[in-house]
Amino acid sequence: MADADPAARRFYAIQLLRLGGALMVVGAILALNGAVALPDAIAYLLLALGLTGFFIMPTFLARKWSSRRK
Repeated sequence: MADADPAARRFYAIQLLRLGGALMVVGAILALNGAVALPDAIAYLLLALGLTGFFIMPTFLARKWSSRRK
């Protein structure tokens, strides 16, 4: 199999990052509601990391990997 398109690999990397962030947020919400036994401090940390991974990191990576660098 030939090498995959770098843009496709980057797209899937960003989507996996978003999925991981969403799963972290769901896990944090479950922990804060008492469905999962975790200390609140860890749940809030998981929430912050999940939100960062969902909203901020994909934008950062897209700008870093952009072919239209300034």
